[in-house]
This record gives sequence, C-alpha cells and structure tokens, in this order.
Amino acid sequence: MEKKLSLTDLGQFLSTVRKLAMVVHVNPDGDAIGSALALSLALSQQGHQCKVLIPNMYPSFLSWMPGLDQAIVFEQNAQAARLALQEAEWVFCLDFNHFKRAGVMADDLRNLQVPVALIDHHTEPDLDSFDFALSELEVSSTAELIFKLLHKLGYDDTVNKEVASCLYVGIMTDTGSFSYALKNPETFSIVAELVRIGIDAERIHRFVYDTFTENRLRLLGHSINNKMMVMDAYRTAIISLSFKDLNQFKYQIGDTEGLVNYPLSMEKINFSILITERKDQIRLSFRSKGSFSVNDFARAHFDGGGHHNAAGGTAQLSLNETVKKVLELIPQYADQLNYTYS
Repeated sequence: MEKKLSLTDLGQFLSTVRKLAMVVHVNPDGDAIGSALALSLALSQQGHQCKVLIPNMYPSFLSWMPGLDQAIVFEQNAQAARLALQEAEWVFCLDFNHFKRAGVMADDLRNLQVPVALIDHHTEPDLDSFDFALSELEVSSTAELIFKLLHKLGYDDTVNKEVASCLYVGIMTDTGSFSYALKNPETFSIVAELVRIGIDAERIHRFVYDTFTENRLRLLGHSINNKMMVMDAYRTAIISLSFKDLNQFKYQIGDTEGLVNYPLSMEKINFSILITERKDQIRLSFRSKGSFSVNDFARAHFDGGGHHNAAGGTAQLSLNETVKKVLELIPQYADQLNYTYS
C-alpha cells in the first residue's frame, strides 16, 4: 500500500496557491454543507481557488449560508462539476467516508488521479480509498473537525464571522441543537470560540429551524397524526410516507428533515424509523435513545450506517415491502429495545 499523506504534506501542498474541490454527500445536511463552505471560505482567504460540489439539491433552509450561491449542484450542472473535479489539484470529501455516499458523483471520485482527502466522523471509514484521512468518531460533527484542521494548519485567522457561522450550522444541526453527540467538552469550547468571533447564534437557529412553510408544518402534523405506527411491545415508532403523502403537501427538499426525531420525544419510545418513498428507492432514517445502535441496524439490513444513535439506509423494495420488512425485523431486537432509558 502506498504511504498515506500526512497533515504536514497537506500544509506543504497548501503553501502554494492551488485549485481545490470540496465534495459532500448525497442529500446533504447542515454539517456537510457547513463544513464544505467553511473550508472553502477559509482556504480562499489564503488565495486558493475553491469549488464546493454537491451531488443533489440542498434543503432551502440552508440557502442563506455564505458562499452557497457559488456552489455547483451536480444534478443541475454535471459538466461544470466534472470540470471542477478535473481541474482540482486536491479534493476534499467532507462528512462521508465511502465514495458511494456521493451518489451520482461516486464514479467521478473513484477515477480521480489527484490526492483525495477524507474528513469525517462516521464509523467504519473506507480508509484505503483515500490518500489523506482525518477521521474521528468521538467528535460532534465534521464541522468540528474542520475547525480543528484549520487550527492545526495555522489558519486560525481565516475563521472569520462567515466561516464561523458555517461551522456553527454544522455543529448545531449534527447535535440536534445540542441535544446529542456531545461526548467531548471541546465541542463547547469550539462553540464558545465561534460566539467570541461574532456569530449571531439566535439568528442562525431561526434561519435553520424557524423557516417552515405552511405545507411543511402540515406534513409534520399529517405524519404524526395519520402515518405514525407505535409498537408498544418494542418501544418503537414507525412513520411511513408515500409519494402521495409527500405530493399532497407539495414536498420540497428538506421538508422531512428532523421528522424522525419527533417520536423519540415520547418517554416510551427508544427507536424511531422514518420511511419515505422516493423516485428511485426507499429511504430510511433511524434514531434511537441510549444503548440501541441504529448504525448496526442500518448496516445489517439496509445498506446504510451512520452513528450509534442516528443513521440512515435505503431499500430497493416497494414502500409496503419495506414496511413489512421492518415490522418483521423489529421483534428480533426485543431484548435490546425494551429497556428504560435514564
């Protein structure tokens, strides 16, 4: 195996003006977008030419973020995205650790002849596919890793208000507004530093969480009132949404963001599952409390993964077949699910 590149190698590489690309995973969230924008904005201050590349459209509640209007969405402009990859001298893959998580961009990444860096905090990274890796599982978010990377590179001065705002979005969204994934006190030290730099934390929170359309709020109500199945014997709740459900409320990208978390607000629920029907596959989101690993569940049954208490997966079945499969699987985990969370 060839020797992997080090942080020193990266620092030396960046000592000369370069063309760089920052790539995020398919169906990007706040951490992916925030991390890519923060790194791009910071390195641009050093004179580098940076392009943020996104496989498919991002949620509208992130559209205010600094620099996002300059990003290239592959599904909207594949030619420009491929050109940016071809011209890049170093490519950063942010918030994912397998090329397949880049969706339509996966093959383009696999065929690159330039260094490809992994910066991520998810489990079981495919380290052999990357030339440089910053992979830490105990951090709150990839955004936290970007903050630490900029510090290690000696680029603290690049973390201005815009960069800090992007990093805050990543940390805030990947911790559910600071309600989970907070194992490291350093996370709070970093957030304190972002506030010191001058971010408006309340404003950022409103932009991300208080921009529901009426249709999105009504979809939330419909999902909980009409589409939620509660399995008391297994402390599990399942919400399944069909094309018809989504279209009824004029679904826009991001409208189901966070929906899977709502059933966990019930004291009796330890496992929440959201199943949505999309044009090419069934998408599943998993959340849990305490000791039950949704990462293991997603990897074992739905070609997915993520974190211990937050993961995702897909199925190439019909919606009804997927729901049936889930219902058959849950009883197998009865002992793990039937605990009192405290």
